[in-house]
Amino acid sequence: MLMDLKANFSFRPLPPIAAPIHLPFPGILDPLGPLKDLPGTWVGTGFNTIWRPFFPKGPGGEDEFLELNLTSEQIEFAAISGPIPNRGFLQPDINMFGLTYLQQISDAVVGGGLHIEPGIWATVPQTTNPAEPPTVVRMASIPHGTTILAQGTATAVPSGPQFQPVNINPIPVHGPAVPFEQQNLSQPSAFRSPPAQIVGITQAMVNNPNSVLATAIQGQTITSMTVLQVSTTAPPPPTIGGGTSNTAFLAGGPAGPNADAVTVSATFWIENVKGANGAPDFLQLQYTQTVMLVFDEGIKWPHVTVGTLRKKVPSIVPAAFVDPQMPAELLARIHADQAPKV
Repeated sequence: MLMDLKANFSFRPLPPIAAPIHLPFPGILDPLGPLKDLPGTWVGTGFNTIWRPFFPKGPGGEDEFLELNLTSEQIEFAAISGPIPNRGFLQPDINMFGLTYLQQISDAVVGGGLHIEPGIWATVPQTTNPAEPPTVVRMASIPHGTTILAQGTATAVPSGPQFQPVNINPIPVHGPAVPFEQQNLSQPSAFRSPPAQIVGITQAMVNNPNSVLATAIQGQTITSMTVLQVSTTAPPPPTIGGGTSNTAFLAGGPAGPNADAVTVSATFWIENVKGANGAPDFLQLQYTQTVMLVFDEGIKWPHVTVGTLRKKVPSIVPAAFVDPQMPAELLARIHADQAPKV
């Protein structure tokens, strides 16, 4: 693992948290809660779309460029040992449990790196002030100059996903979101990735990047899944935390931004897939993410990325590693729940 912590590293709150929460999500016998299946290495493919500024302007005043990429991807997750303390002022202290991760995305056609993202996923227990149910949080750094904190919910579902359509139509502040000419692959454009770099990308994919997720699971039987929905902006209740922060270059100055990432929203599906023709069942991770960029103050530009990955090697992290202070009777319950059923 590229982001392994030292073997002897373990959070140890000093002074200890008076009333630690060992299982932040009721009904899930694991301190990582809905994140328990993430530890390990995941590999797969996906699709990336991003509007980016074009400088200087083209002969027709074009100041935007549409980049399209088929992608190859790897995400490594590693559990953090020990409860992560959060000290309270309006309510008693809480603890979180989490994982570090490193995401790497490359262009599958030309082989160049597109994205690298170190970060942390964590569980947050129910709180009284603010009055919130258990949530999950993703904290990430993007080397282009943006950091994000996206918080949200986790839901267990006894079936497979239904992907809602998503489009990349630019969104004017005043007026409807409409396609730009770069989105029409049948029309040549100097302001879109060149043909040699988008071999395998179809019009249907550009119209709806989430269609790539649906295509990836055709013929699969997904027996159950955990759905993680996180955002940097608070939707209707629960009222969650979050936000983005950008370098001075991205945020810009009095004349406006260069490429300010103002919001991020994402859905992750951790899927249990039935093996075909007697093959073993396996875990699959799918996600769709939309980042809203602003580089023309009158328009928001959707940056949509989707991916489908499988875990390379099954991995179970002992509950006692994540929570070394877990009571023995609770550990016994977890071990009994994880034991093979005869």
